[in-house]
Amino acid sequence: MSTNDRTTTQKSPVPRAQRRPDKRAHRTRQRLGIALVELMQEKSIDEVSVQEVLDRAAVGRSTFYLHFNDKNDLLLSQLEMFLNTMSSMLILNNEKSHRVMPVAEMFDHIRSANKLYRALGDAGRLNDFFDLAQTYFARGIRQRLADSNRLPHIPRRELAARAAALAGCLISLLQWWIGHEAKDSPQAMDNLFHKMVWTGLQ
Repeated sequence: MSTNDRTTTQKSPVPRAQRRPDKRAHRTRQRLGIALVELMQEKSIDEVSVQEVLDRAAVGRSTFYLHFNDKNDLLLSQLEMFLNTMSSMLILNNEKSHRVMPVAEMFDHIRSANKLYRALGDAGRLNDFFDLAQTYFARGIRQRLADSNRLPHIPRRELAARAAALAGCLISLLQWWIGHEAKDSPQAMDNLFHKMVWTGLQ
């Protein structure tokens, strides 16, 4: 990041867990996230400056640094927000199916936002997304397996290991799908993933 993107009086980084999630802050973070995503579809994130994000979002510099340390922190927050939504969707909706992840919905979103994911790939940031996804997917899958009536009781450690393995399987499937131009339908990929899940578990 260039020296023009930060002021010399910048405070030390703010831990993500200490940021207060009030409505006004949420709207500000949302506008900044949308601005960054739009700019990333126009040019590489390495070429995007914080000032361009501020101008696009109509947000002041001091306000930006109340929420984020830099543009990479902003990008990370957007990826985390998406992954948290996907990993908790079935649980929050109290879905009664045997799905452990909303694969169809997630793949559909990624297909519709293909320019963004191409931009992440071109900038070498797609691996950051996959690294984050492993943690979020494993957490969501572990909870769904724990709540499932299709499995006998599984010791907590083994359940965590199975969830981590299934999360890795889903990431590999997603990478394969993206690498093959997302030709298969999101629903077909959902069916395939859950066929592998329950065949392996049983």
